[in-house]
Amino acid sequence: MKRRVVITGLGVVTSLSCKVDDLFERLLAGESGVHPLKLFDTEKHKVKFGGDIYDWEPIEYISSKDLKRVDRFTQFAVVAGTDAVTHSGLDFEKEDAFRCGVILGSGIGGLGEIETQVERLLHKGPDRVSALTIPKLMLNAAGGNISIKYGMRGPNYTVATACASATNAIGDALKAIQHDEADVMVTGGTEAAITPMGISGFANMKALSDRNDDPPRASRPFDLDRDGFVLSEGAGILVFEELEHAKARGAEILAEVLGFGASGDAGHITQPDENGVGAAKAMKSALADAGLSPEQVQYINAHGTSTPLGDKAETQAVKNVFGDHAYELSISSTKSQLGHSLGASGGIEAVVCVKTLLNKVIAPTINLETPDPACDLNYTPNQPQEREVTVAMSNSFGFGGHNASVLIGKLK
Repeated sequence: MKRRVVITGLGVVTSLSCKVDDLFERLLAGESGVHPLKLFDTEKHKVKFGGDIYDWEPIEYISSKDLKRVDRFTQFAVVAGTDAVTHSGLDFEKEDAFRCGVILGSGIGGLGEIETQVERLLHKGPDRVSALTIPKLMLNAAGGNISIKYGMRGPNYTVATACASATNAIGDALKAIQHDEADVMVTGGTEAAITPMGISGFANMKALSDRNDDPPRASRPFDLDRDGFVLSEGAGILVFEELEHAKARGAEILAEVLGFGASGDAGHITQPDENGVGAAKAMKSALADAGLSPEQVQYINAHGTSTPLGDKAETQAVKNVFGDHAYELSISSTKSQLGHSLGASGGIEAVVCVKTLLNKVIAPTINLETPDPACDLNYTPNQPQEREVTVAMSNSFGFGGHNASVLIGKLK
């Protein structure tokens, strides 16, 4: 019999807020974390805005010496991870180190470090490339640093499935506890791809919105006038525990992780299946894993990136899975307010799902002004909606045809 898995800690780093409660309040207020980019000069760039985090100070979490030894995406993960562990109340000195692990997701990893060191290589020569280059850029650096900080010796690896990375990591962390490989798992995702190359690469493939004249209104999932996603960065980290383990130490249990599903499109490398077949399979698998019927779900935090093809495909997938109940669901896209943080997005959105369960209110999809006739479900347009939610689903779909869905519910 699979062991039950609960959530006891949450942490975030986003362009809107780096504290969980404040973030949720700002989401409910319809605020946007999208603005003209401040991390670098965008004069020569087609897209000049995004959700960069320019005003945060990690020195409270990471020493000035160690800050120089880790890339920005690892900094995000360590800060959000520290907040999540603190929130959980765990004392790892009292835990079996081999029963505690870290599984994180990141789609790209240390892109900033790659750009910095390539610049050095080309202009100053190979001897000037930093000896820290590899340990800073490698995708597993974030999880590795968290495990070192807390002495966790259990399952420890990183998942890279583009925009589905965090949700795939969450699924693996769930399974690790369910199948008695661990009692505690730190999981979620982190990403820091707002760099000159990151913005240029996505812009040149025409994946990004180019509303430079009005950044806060650029991310508009399910709106007829959407024209691409908005690149952002950050981290969303959760602490998972086996139910009896959490009870035994008197932990505050926030929610239960009920089920997970994943699939592949096996189609285009960047475009989703237009009928959402793979996305539907992931959702159906999550429901089956949880032993739930579609009618038991009240809320979906949609992948909802604001791309013309993606939002239509996800809508069709939801209809395929939920049938008539699709029109009874509350759906919203956190990316309308935060932009798309790629491999971190599933972690941040899982945190939002937990807050939705706890607060009985659904954050809106902002900028939804002219609904696309092909997207005709309740996307919680522009205003929060009060609703008792006992089961929430979070969807993440990534380049490469990766689809992942997780179900989170109130503990019964």
